[in-house]
Amino acid sequence: MSPAGNPSRSASASAILADTATGYHLLKINGYSLTKGTPTGSFLTSSRFTVGGHRWRIKYYPNGASVDAADYILIYLVLDEKSNADFSVQAKYQISFANQVKMQPSLKYIMDDSFTIRCDILVLRKIRAEETTEILPAAESFVSVPPSDMNQQFGDLLETEKGADVVFEVGGQTFAVHRCVLAARSPVFRAELYGLMKEGDTAGVVRVEEMEAQVFKVLLRFLYTDSLPEMKEEDVMCQHLLVAADRYNQERLKLICEEKLCKYISVGTVSNILALADQNRCDGLKKACFNFLGSPANLSAVVAGDGFKHLSKICPSLMEELVVKLALPATQA
Repeated sequence: MSPAGNPSRSASASAILADTATGYHLLKINGYSLTKGTPTGSFLTSSRFTVGGHRWRIKYYPNGASVDAADYILIYLVLDEKSNADFSVQAKYQISFANQVKMQPSLKYIMDDSFTIRCDILVLRKIRAEETTEILPAAESFVSVPPSDMNQQFGDLLETEKGADVVFEVGGQTFAVHRCVLAARSPVFRAELYGLMKEGDTAGVVRVEEMEAQVFKVLLRFLYTDSLPEMKEEDVMCQHLLVAADRYNQERLKLICEEKLCKYISVGTVSNILALADQNRCDGLKKACFNFLGSPANLSAVVAGDGFKHLSKICPSLMEELVVKLALPATQA
């Protein structure tokens, strides 16, 4: 029995879950012009396929299902099994062109007189209730848990240099840091601080060549707090940070820099950013540059500048790759 004034309380939680299954079917129409000979209202069907435990077919009307729709192609998904009042199937589907062609009156938009239809299907199999461990917050709460401030604490540790046991010299400036933090965050620092240097040698100074002091400072901030500060000339700083991230095996920082630099791709910057992406194995950033150069107007403006000529000299293999990328649409047309 609960003490007087403290009535007992119980709490539980449940969830309503929709059990679904998804899948898709590809239907290729070969000889599109020949299928147009099918009378209006008549259809062709795909082979039978299974999604969510049910059998389906796709109906393809080359000249519409009625006279009013004779100028259109109609595509339907049909259930290829018996259904009755006691048994029904709930599903949603979406039809799209798998090769992203746009159907136009002229056949020049259809590759080799064919196109491929993709039908994505979502089947609702069952809706059920299930107990969960999640408990909604009570109307009255006696304990409030603050958000983690670990990154702030580590940031303060970097700023105060309390307990620092190793010094880096970069660009004429020195930085007192904690070797255990750097070693935990970077395998490169780990090898450098605990491999090449003698254990316990706290008086040593590690010199970092070919890096600006401001870049190293921002790198340290990321290593201690997993975040970046506000940066002036963000595009320039991110280019330097990307190189530093690759040097010290910081893949997350590399991706952050790649994402930010994608916003700064322009006629004046694309040559430098593309070379940077290629030299530091940044596939996403490289694709973004190729996508930008895929525009004839952008490509013409870039080719007219000096940056493109410099790029062809320092990265000839990259230029070959670019030519292949830009030639692909013409080859496939």
